[in-house]
Amino acid sequence: MAGKMPAPITYHSLLITDFMGSRRKARECALQMLFAADVAGTRGDELARTFWSELADGEIEPGAQEFATRLAIGTLANLEEVDERIRSRAEHWRITRMALVDRNVLRLAVYEFLKEPTPRTVTINEALEIARRFSTYEATQFINGILDAIKRDLDQEKPEPDTVTSEEIESVESAEHNQPE
Repeated sequence: MAGKMPAPITYHSLLITDFMGSRRKARECALQMLFAADVAGTRGDELARTFWSELADGEIEPGAQEFATRLAIGTLANLEEVDERIRSRAEHWRITRMALVDRNVLRLAVYEFLKEPTPRTVTINEALEIARRFSTYEATQFINGILDAIKRDLDQEKPEPDTVTSEEIESVESAEHNQPE
């Protein structure tokens, strides 16, 4: 690797890094909402309203807040479909017996696979980073195995493009930053 220069840091790469950071924070907030829904049974608008008014810590951009809310409420609205995908690949594991954090990381990622335009590999990487923060090393391996198997199933059903163009990233980024406040 001697002599190999790192990629230059550009304004665009800083925006993507910041954008990805706010999306991870949004996913973490969505996970917390799903956890609260699992524990307290709160759903829908009440869940989001309670989370953002009482439980959320720190500042989060409006676009990231909208993304987090969409992920959490969408996951709950599609729970049967999401859980069926997990059940199909979590051999010898009942969803109700999984640790709360682990099952909700899985649910969040599977919902994102099914309903969001995020590349599946990015979704897996984000889920693993969040699992590393909120769960155990063994759980991270478990989550990775299940998500990778579900990704393979989805790739067979409906392959996604191998790459995401900078225009697609800018389009998503622009939509996130132009959300009405």
